[in-house]
Amino acid sequence: MINIRFAMRQIIKNKTIAVDIINGLFILLFIYAASSKLLDYQKFTIELGKSPLLSAFSHWLAWLVPAIEIGIGILLLFKRFQLTALFASFSLMVIFSAYIIAILNFSEYIPCSCGGILENMNWKQHFWFNMMFVVLGVLAILLSPNKNKEVIAQ
Repeated sequence: MINIRFAMRQIIKNKTIAVDIINGLFILLFIYAASSKLLDYQKFTIELGKSPLLSAFSHWLAWLVPAIEIGIGILLLFKRFQLTALFASFSLMVIFSAYIIAILNFSEYIPCSCGGILENMNWKQHFWFNMMFVVLGVLAILLSPNKNKEVIAQ
């Protein structure tokens, strides 16, 4: 009986480490992306304005997107909000990926509103980069220790 409890605690500890690593990657991604957008705010706003899908909302999105990225990055720092923030991270990456698919398939002009090193990627690379984070988000949600509190209590 003791060996089963020890094994369960080890499994949960390893899951926690994996979730913490993924969490850290999301924090780095979102804070970096938001910072690069805000540091070159004018360029970000202009590129959003050129988007055939987003031009009508570009003024609002220029503040909203970095604010959401920073907000999620901050929430990921707190264990209490971690699972909710992981769902938000996953959702945001799905939205960004869907936008890339829409732009690639339905637009003649493809604006680049990303900043920093992300703007050096082509759109297909950016899509696969996003999809990697979608998969990481799913993994973190599935492995999240917040979902497994009842196992720890036993």
